[in-house]
This record gives sequence, C-alpha cells and structure tokens, in this order.
Amino acid sequence: MSDWDSSALSGPEGEDWRVPVSELEHRLNALGVALRASSLPGVLIQHPIDLYYFAGGRQDGSMFVPAQGAGGSIEAGGDGPVFYVRRSLQRAQHEAGGENAPFIIEAFPRLSLLGETLQARGVSEAPALQFGELPTTFANRFSNALSSLGTCIDATSVIHRLREVKSTWEQEQMEAAAEVQMRMFDAVSRLGGEGMTELDLVAAAEAISRSEGFGGQVQMRRFPLQCNRGVIVSGRAGGVPSFFDSAVGGAGPHPLAGMGSGFNKIKKNEPVLVDLVHVHRGYVVDMTRMFSLGSLSQEWHQRLEDMLAVKDTVVGVLDEGGLCSDAWIEGQALAHELGHQDHLMGMVPDQSKFLGHSVGLQLDESPVVAAGFDRPLPIGGTMAIEPKVVHTDGSIGSEDTWIRDEDGMRPVTADGAWPWLTEW
Repeated sequence: MSDWDSSALSGPEGEDWRVPVSELEHRLNALGVALRASSLPGVLIQHPIDLYYFAGGRQDGSMFVPAQGAGGSIEAGGDGPVFYVRRSLQRAQHEAGGENAPFIIEAFPRLSLLGETLQARGVSEAPALQFGELPTTFANRFSNALSSLGTCIDATSVIHRLREVKSTWEQEQMEAAAEVQMRMFDAVSRLGGEGMTELDLVAAAEAISRSEGFGGQVQMRRFPLQCNRGVIVSGRAGGVPSFFDSAVGGAGPHPLAGMGSGFNKIKKNEPVLVDLVHVHRGYVVDMTRMFSLGSLSQEWHQRLEDMLAVKDTVVGVLDEGGLCSDAWIEGQALAHELGHQDHLMGMVPDQSKFLGHSVGLQLDESPVVAAGFDRPLPIGGTMAIEPKVVHTDGSIGSEDTWIRDEDGMRPVTADGAWPWLTEW
C-alpha cells in the first residue's frame, strides 16, 4: 500500500468532488438492463470517459459489467461488475467511494489470463468491447485475449445512448459550470478594447476557468479529438475555415493549432464572436455571444436577429418533442428563406451540417440537430444550439446549452441573462 494521502484528492476548500456512489450504482444498473435489452452478455469498458462515468475515475484498467441476469451478474449468482486496474489501484478504490464502492476492484491479471479470470466469475460468453472508441490495435489485443469465450462485438452505441439522459446530479454540474462561464464572459467584457488580440481575450477567460477547476482538456468523441475551449474570432478571422467541423474556424496561433483564436487584433466596428466552453467536474457547457468595439452595421444586426429566429425555431421543435432531424429541416429552411443558404454554419463549400450538438462529458455527444437523427432530444438530454452565419469579413450568431425536462426546453447557460451583443 502506498503512503500517499488520499485527502489530497479534493475540490476547493476540501470539497468532495467524487462522483456520488448512488450515481455509480444507478449507472451500472442501467447499463446491465441496457445490455440485456441489446442481447449483449456484458461489456468491457476501457475508454477513459466511460470509466469515469461508470467507475468514478479514469485509472488505467478495464471494467467488466455483465448484462442483467447474464453470467457474472448478481442475478446469476456472480459478483457483478468488477474493475481490473493496472494503476492506480488505491486511487481507483478511493474514486469509486472507498469501502462503499458499488463494484469489486482488483489488480489487472495478465492479459493472457483475462478470459480465464472472467470464466472463474461465471462468465461464459465474450463481453462486448468499445470498438467505436478504441484504437484498432488495442481493441484487437483484447478481442484475441478473450477469444476462448467467443467473439467480441461492439457496445459503443449502447453506452452512448445511455449517457444521453443526464441525471439530476449531472444537470447540477452543468448548472455550476454555467455560473463559472458567466464570469468568463464578464472577463472578456471588461478587457476588450482596440488593439487587444484574440489570444489576450482567451487568456482572460481561461484564467477564470482554470481557477475554478477546469482540468485542461475538452473531451471529444470524434477523431481527431481536438478542440480549443475558447474560440474568440474578430473581423475577417471569423471567416477563416479550419479542420474543425463547426461553423466558425478561426486562424489559430499556428498551423498545428489551426483553429480558434490567433494574433488578430480587435478593430472598431467589426464583429467579435466569443464562443467559450467551461467544464465542471467533467461536464461541458457551451455558449456564444457577440461583442464589438463600437457599433456594428445594420446588416450585421439583421444577421444576428435572423440567427436568433433560427434558434427559436430549433428550440421550439425540440420543446414539443419533435425529431432532431425535423429541427434541422425547419431551422435550415428558415435560414435559407432569410437568404443565408450560402453562409449558414460556414461558407460554401466549408459548411457544417448541423444546428445543435448534445453535450455532457464530451462536447460532441448525440443526438445532433442534423439530418439522420430521426428521434427527439430525450427528456434529460442536454444540447448546445448554435445557429451562426459566416462571411469573409466575420461571423455572427448565438449559442446556449439547453436541457429538455418534463416541461420542455430550458436554458442552462445565460440565454437572455447576457446580451446577444455587447459593445465595448
């Protein structure tokens, strides 16, 4: 046993920032039911984000979760979920709730013995793997090691769908994130001025975020898994496309970091789009507002009004339980009717084909307000809705994070509590 002090693992002022044991219990039970409904005997969870979700931490290891009633489950006389940890075993125990951990935690066996180890727990079929999340060589090593139990299939979509619905506790984390985010926008509002660079403004916002516990990374699902947390683009930089699938690219500081804020300076009467993410205890909120040094032209004001109308249309469809694909169709149709078909979510040919994306532990969760997502945002779903238009001389739009509850859509981030356009 190591002699390091687990009391160092705390939030500000000694707060316990671990995922509550009750949350872990509920998630594991729900996963067991979902696996059974999908005719999967169990799953080996290995992606760091999902380990945090189900095990309370992202230690190096593999967590076996049996389907309800399948071999290894408590219903079948087994021990239930077990987390096999390479390192750190002691930290994994602490993060899972210490002695109250709702699953077994053991040292990882030799990989060649993993199949045999699971068989000793009553497992008779190969667990599914997260083929949609893991590098091929990594997944294949485990698939081969478990071949004595059969063929491993994919459980990625089962886990993604399960995570779409956010618990009350998860929603509370996002609400806490939104409070910090308001202070980030306030920092931008106080600092902005002529000659200030985009990066100067990002640094001011990020100082607030970091001091409140941001861990340094915005987690993403889609390869290449990269995102700048603060995208502040001014004037013509707002019309620069990037590798990133979003409306606004931005110059970035150099080609390897070729998106988001760069060394462009704030100039009078140009739109400055401020798109900031904060992550609280893993949970993402996303918000965009417009700023300008002095007034913008009537043309820019009209573009912003049009995007707010598109936002209202999308929110209205989702509020009534409509399909995400229908929200896309109606929002896009209105934008086209208003004359923005060549500039909605980017300029031709670099346009993104969505108007909203679900958020949670990752920035790009499902469902999405886009074609093909023929289902509603579930009750408990959380989504960033962000209609924007992009032109060669800048970009403009809005974004807030929303929760759909029993009464419909409600904003998590500022909505009307922060102006759509702030003048320095």
